[in-house]
Amino acid sequence: MDLPSLSLVLQAALSSNPAERKAAEQSLNQFQYTPQHLVRVLQIIVDNNRDIAVRQFASIHFKNFIAKNWAPFDPNEQQKISPSDKDVVRDNILVYVTQVPPLLRVQLGECLKTIINSDYPEHWPHLLNWVKHNLQDQQVYGALFVLRILARKYEFKSEEERTPVHHIVEEIFPHLLNIFSKLVQIDKPSLEVADLIKLICKIFWSSIYLEIPKQLLDPNVFNAWMMLFLNVLERPVPVEGQPVDPELRKSWGWWKVKKWTVHILNRLYTRFGDLKLRNPENRAFAQMFQKNYAGKILECHLNLLGSIRVGGYLPDRVTNLILQFLSSSISKNSMYTLLQPQLDVLLFEIVFPLMCFNDNDQKLWEEDPHEYVRKGYDIIEDLYSPRTASMDFVSELVRKRGKENLQKFIQFIVEIFKRYDAAPVEYKPYRQKDGALLAVGALCDKLKQTEPYKSELEHMLMQHVFPEFRSPVGHLRAKAAWVAGQYAHVNFSDQNTFCQALHSVVSGVRDPELPVRVDSVFALRSFVEACRVPLLVTHDLNEIRPILPQLLDEIFKLMNEVENEDLVFTLETIVDKFGEEMAPYALGLCQSLAAAFWRCMNTAEADDEADDPGALAAVGCLRAISTILESVSRLPHLFVQVEPTLLPIMRRMLTTDGQEVFEEVLEIVSYMTFFSPTISLDMWSLWPLMIEALADWAIDFFPNILVPLDNYISRGTAHFLNCKEPNYQQSLWNMISSIMSDKNLEDSDIEPAPKLIEVVFQNCRGQVDHWVEPYLRITLDRLRRAEKSRLKCLLVQVIANALYYNSTLTLGILDKFCVTSEVFNLWFQLLQQVRKSGVRVNFKRDHDKKVCCLGLTSLLALPGEQLAGEALGRVFRATLDLLVAYKDQVAEAAKEEEAEDDDGMDGFESDDDDDDADGSDKEMGVDAEDGDEADSIRLQKLAAQAKAFRANDDDDDDDDSDDDFSDDEELQSPIDEVDPFVFFVDTVKVLQASDPLRFQNLTQTLDFHYQALANGVAQHAEQRRAEIEKEKMEKASAASLPS
Repeated sequence: MDLPSLSLVLQAALSSNPAERKAAEQSLNQFQYTPQHLVRVLQIIVDNNRDIAVRQFASIHFKNFIAKNWAPFDPNEQQKISPSDKDVVRDNILVYVTQVPPLLRVQLGECLKTIINSDYPEHWPHLLNWVKHNLQDQQVYGALFVLRILARKYEFKSEEERTPVHHIVEEIFPHLLNIFSKLVQIDKPSLEVADLIKLICKIFWSSIYLEIPKQLLDPNVFNAWMMLFLNVLERPVPVEGQPVDPELRKSWGWWKVKKWTVHILNRLYTRFGDLKLRNPENRAFAQMFQKNYAGKILECHLNLLGSIRVGGYLPDRVTNLILQFLSSSISKNSMYTLLQPQLDVLLFEIVFPLMCFNDNDQKLWEEDPHEYVRKGYDIIEDLYSPRTASMDFVSELVRKRGKENLQKFIQFIVEIFKRYDAAPVEYKPYRQKDGALLAVGALCDKLKQTEPYKSELEHMLMQHVFPEFRSPVGHLRAKAAWVAGQYAHVNFSDQNTFCQALHSVVSGVRDPELPVRVDSVFALRSFVEACRVPLLVTHDLNEIRPILPQLLDEIFKLMNEVENEDLVFTLETIVDKFGEEMAPYALGLCQSLAAAFWRCMNTAEADDEADDPGALAAVGCLRAISTILESVSRLPHLFVQVEPTLLPIMRRMLTTDGQEVFEEVLEIVSYMTFFSPTISLDMWSLWPLMIEALADWAIDFFPNILVPLDNYISRGTAHFLNCKEPNYQQSLWNMISSIMSDKNLEDSDIEPAPKLIEVVFQNCRGQVDHWVEPYLRITLDRLRRAEKSRLKCLLVQVIANALYYNSTLTLGILDKFCVTSEVFNLWFQLLQQVRKSGVRVNFKRDHDKKVCCLGLTSLLALPGEQLAGEALGRVFRATLDLLVAYKDQVAEAAKEEEAEDDDGMDGFESDDDDDDADGSDKEMGVDAEDGDEADSIRLQKLAAQAKAFRANDDDDDDDDSDDDFSDDEELQSPIDEVDPFVFFVDTVKVLQASDPLRFQNLTQTLDFHYQALANGVAQHAEQRRAEIEKEKMEKASAASLPS
């Protein structure tokens, strides 16, 4: 398409006529891959004689095309832009990017970013020379604009990938320093000068963000840069030209320069100027920075903050950054010494006023209460908020320098309380009282553990906080609720104090002002959490129980008004605390949460932002639904009732539409398939969706998908086996075989696959003979390629499960594949691997040991021609060792559980504990050799618990990881009912009866150690048999009692 034709098509794409517009877009799509198309679009963008609307549309089309096709995500994808077109674009975009209007520059800048990230330095080696030349040739803005994009490419790169940065700094920074120096010396500089300095600051920031390049560590070079930054920091911002509008003012060029300068100096101070750094080279730099610059920066920062005190202007972000710097300085003796003379002025005349309710707050409260609530609970807003930075400063001050500051600060707060109480209604300092309450809430942790304040907390709350629940001023009612929530866990000496606060918070949930209602609901969560089992602590749930229905109604009304995940957290907490008492409300709650979920999803899709409050609230709704399902798990009929409400969510969100909430949806599917009386056909319709997702994009969620798939097979075994349309057995095979044969997947990615094969073999015993050979074949293929011992163990357990399923069939298949010796040698090798401490390296979970026991024991029943005498002895001894280890581990787990139960008994312990501690091994006829393993198991479980509290859930692929106590440890299995000791002894008795001579030969090969073990196992098996019989009788007796 030639230039005039392309211009007409672009013009038509802006037509108000939908048909014309659609035809133009189709024409663009048809010709966009033809040679020269991209070059012609660029010509139109830079042509000043054309309509700006056409140029803008062309620039967006140009940006989108380059983003998609310049460097395709798939390296095997055919290149759609010719090398010659790329050369022309690269050469020309540099020239025009700064000549076009800002509206178009934004789009070309994005294109340049894509091209630089893809091509520099390999395919665009001359770019740096172009920058260098233009910096010296008066095309400074264009060169800086490009250099900023180039520097940003390496901002977060690791040391190995930052090599080009050193070249950039070496070649360009001397010129940059020279330009910066000249700009700073200009008298009455224009706004264009501010734009140039801002770009230089951004380039410097990106270059030093993770590491200072070695060229800048030269003391003379670094000092030259620091003198310029300090000059900019000290210099007053020009008064002329500042916009009046607050939004425009904070984005004004010279304030942006101030912000970036503070940003850079903060970064140098907090990341590289800390004397506690271990790296000797960095420590030398830190000493130099502290000595030469830190004090001067502090002085400049305090001067800037001083303008606030006299009513001057300082952008919120600059104030926030300066307070962050001051907070970092508190713990450093030299800096704190410099800060001390001005500390009182700073604390009481700058920081505290920033904590108080202000005109902007009042305006937002009245004009847009929804936005007021959003800003108050937005983490991103905290990054810019002077109020949050002020709270952090006060908290850090009393934490690190409490002796000299806590008392005077609390005295200051008390004086405000007194003045407020003494003043007539019309003159009360409401805003100061708001700031004082915020301070009391922010210092909650410190005050709760510091005398004399700790003893006075209840009195303080009664006298100065709770009365504000009835304040005529809305923001004080809200602040009272927030402070009450902070202190809800205090042990009140008078139960009525807690009750009064709780009822006041509940009343706040019905307040006419939206922010008060929201703060009250958040505070309510703390009060519900503070309620425990009656008699054990002061507060109990009886205070909330009578008003529960009304409370739930109010919370849902609020959820209809505000999309906020914290609201859902409160609901979750209530459901969690009341457990089965939520049964009457379960259906209504799920319906309301489902409706709220759809609303949130619609908002999130409209806003198209991952961190949108709607998206976060949607996740919260699903988590709350899971909490409700868990709380009524012993009432299966309720699952039938809620299924129609939840099915549409599960169906839609198990597709690509639900990637952001996939984990939460899978949890709901897991509850629905586990606790429902039966799995309905509607629920079975979700199976293909999960299998498709797994094949397409959801491999990272395989461990989560494992749980519902297990439920389908174990709780709907007949349907799984008999249904032919769809054929679930075939579907499962296709998925597992595809994943296990995929050479691109890591060992850790496929771990759930062998677990699923285990589920099939254990639940379908005797009914899937035709699947044993295919599953063993892919297991053996993957076993040969497996690198991680964790996966090797899981694959060996597939073989153990197959032996337990049908030992004759399985051994025949292994013989057919000529791998029997290879498999058993590997199995025994894995069983025998121990660490220096004696702890087993493999098969760590008691479930793993049990599966191996059952598989090996099943071999003992085979006739002599299938299992020769030597092999029989080897299997017999390995099984005995495993049974001992299994018994120790089960006993240790039981003891741990008992100890956890005892934790709630005020520290009273049984004297019998010590006797039980070392009896197990002696009962088995051996000394306690594996005590370390039990200790390791305890540590493993503690590590697993600790991991559950971490923010990220990345699995540790390291073979040495002890984190093998994953969620599937809790899954039920058909072998739960099989006692391995009884099974072993019964199998050995069959062997003894069917082939006495073979049994006699076996026993004669055992040394004293294994004979003792065998006797111990036999005794324990009879003990277990008696215990099992007793448990059965107790269950039967309980079942016969009238309910």
